[in-house]
Parts: sequence; structure tokens; C-alpha cells
Amino acid sequence: MNERHAGRVAFLGLGNMGARMARRLVDAGHDVTGFDPVPSARQALVEAGGGAAATAVEAVTGAAVVILMLP
Repeated sequence: MNERHAGRVAFLGLGNMGARMARRLVDAGHDVTGFDPVPSARQALVEAGGGAAATAVEAVTGAAVVILMLP
């Protein structure tokens, strides 16, 4: 099966729901950059194979898709 991905995905909010959703996107082969104000949440995404941004603006700059998982 040939999959096409739209480009980089920015994921803002890496809490209980966001972290799992972002990780599933990474596992599916998407290029995901996440942001969360909690450094350990960003680090967990990096350890799962994603990227982390220091700010929300940095995360969304150049992204093809932006997903918000905010309270």
C-alpha cells in the first residue's frame, strides 16, 4: 500500500489525550512536531520519534496541518 502524507503536522497540547494521538501519528509515519508548556511532555514525543518545538509559534510555522488538543 502506498501512503501519501500531507506534510509536517504540528500538534499543540501533549497531555493525556494529545500525547497518545501525536504518538499514533508518528507511528503511522507522519512528520509530527509537538508543543506543550511541560518540557517532559515534549521530551516524550521526541523519544517516540517525533519532534519538539520550544514555542507554539515554532511548532506551527511551516506545518501543513495543525492539531489543537487544548483544555
